[in-house]
Amino acid sequence: MNNFKIIGISTQTTNENGQSIQDVEALWNRFWNENIVAQVPNKVNEDIYAVYTDYESDYMRYTLIIGFPVSSLDDIPNDFVGREILVGNSEKFTSKGKMPEAILKTWSEIWTNKKLKRAYRADVTVHGKKYFDGKNAEVETFISIA
Repeated sequence: MNNFKIIGISTQTTNENGQSIQDVEALWNRFWNENIVAQVPNKVNEDIYAVYTDYESDYMRYTLIIGFPVSSLDDIPNDFVGREILVGNSEKFTSKGKMPEAILKTWSEIWTNKKLKRAYRADVTVHGKKYFDGKNAEVETFISIA
């Protein structure tokens, strides 16, 4: 996973008391209900990126951005964010199966993986064409590592 620019919608959240579950779900609902797909200019492709960044010391507090990789940050719509994302070295995980269950299982494995040296720069899930394949869906997750 290389560094990239993204335009999308965002929320700040915390994993404390299950708050992130509500916040993440609300952001995804907004993404679909407000047709964010049609509002992002300068898209490089149609892959949906969910970027977890701005970590405060660890995974408890962070910012989530859902949007698209773009060629330019010159035209950011109102109520959207545009950022350059620095992933650096990363480790790739692939979620396969029905979503969102498959991706939740992958994140659970990431959280409990003691050998994974997370850098907490930016972690990215890429929802490409295979994301829409029902029970055969696939999502790639890139975790920034030290």
